[in-house]
Amino acid sequence: MNKLSRLAWRYLWAQPLTSALNLVLLSLGLAAISFVLLVSEQIEAGVKRDLAGIDLLVGAKGSPMQIMLSGVFHLDVPTGNIPLRTLKQLKAHPLVARAIPLSLGDSLRGYRIVGTTPEYLDLYQAKLAAGQIWQQPMQAVLGAEVARELGLGLGQNFSGSHGLGEQGDAHAEQTYTVVGLLAPSGGVLDRLILTDLASVWAVHEAHHEESKPDTAGTGAAHQGGNHPSEAQPQAAADREITLALLSYRSPLAAISLPRWVNAQPGLQSAAPALESARLLRMVGVGTEVLRGFGWVLLLAAAGSVWVTLLHSVRERQPDLAMLRMLGAPPWRVALLVSLEALYLAALASVLGLCLGHASVALLGHALAADRSLQLSAAWFSPWELAIPALALAMSLLAAAWPARTAFRLDVSELLQAPH
Repeated sequence: MNKLSRLAWRYLWAQPLTSALNLVLLSLGLAAISFVLLVSEQIEAGVKRDLAGIDLLVGAKGSPMQIMLSGVFHLDVPTGNIPLRTLKQLKAHPLVARAIPLSLGDSLRGYRIVGTTPEYLDLYQAKLAAGQIWQQPMQAVLGAEVARELGLGLGQNFSGSHGLGEQGDAHAEQTYTVVGLLAPSGGVLDRLILTDLASVWAVHEAHHEESKPDTAGTGAAHQGGNHPSEAQPQAAADREITLALLSYRSPLAAISLPRWVNAQPGLQSAAPALESARLLRMVGVGTEVLRGFGWVLLLAAAGSVWVTLLHSVRERQPDLAMLRMLGAPPWRVALLVSLEALYLAALASVLGLCLGHASVALLGHALAADRSLQLSAAWFSPWELAIPALALAMSLLAAAWPARTAFRLDVSELLQAPH
């Protein structure tokens, strides 16, 4: 058997260019399927993880999808702000079990600064790796990715910039102090900077004071902007938040609460279950195209392997006849051809899985640079176990006819044929 295996290996690489082409085609098809599995599963798992415990989002009038992307995944700009009194109304509503406010508007080198309450940490069952949560305004807790990428630690200060990108005006005079670092969770908290709602209000009230013209020439507005706590406080009735994350008290809320919210002036509800299903359907179009491309490559590889093996059997007829004369039964000759396909399947499986994970690593790196979704090459899908079986099945299917041809070789006719 060992001699047969070595002979099959030599036969496989007797035509290196053809074998290499078959290997590349089969590997690329398997890599495409592996890539689709890894990316789609991680996106679906990430969506479910980040939406855990959130039944409804309430924001300013606009697109429900935009509200979800900005308020849950922090991948889009919000539709606007809503009055703070709206939060009080939602908390007092009999169908609302929990309402968590979020205030957006500033960022630090692309990482968003989110004003909220400690309930936001409880929503995701976040754990501190060091320090504590904020106890007063202008204190911040950093997500694991933020701390790692920006090199910030406990006790260090930083200033945010206006806007959710990296090009906004800096609030240089309003500094935050890092008081806590979150443990890695793999979710959206890893790339956020969390602080108290009052911090966001103080920074922006000070920013508005700075932007007011100093008609008296006293410079009072600029001085007030240097210290948020000394800025003229905005009336509580005029304060705003960006959106609220709601949890239902009973299943009845899913029917009536969104309708009630949308009936309020300036308010828009977004149901995560519906919007995430739409999002996954949109993502699914791309994954289906890529999966189809993978199947095309696999079919092309199977056809190429079939042609190659059939041609090889015809070329090696004298060799195969000699094996038969030396006592090899027909099934061993057929097995020799099948072993070539098995070797090709094994090599393509290893190479395809490696290429699939490497592609996910490259995509994950690109998304991390954009402060977007987290994708890990270390993710393993149970469905990947089917990839070697798929490669084996495709190769054996391609080898079936050539192996049958080798099995039915007539040694007497080959010996009598003129050479």
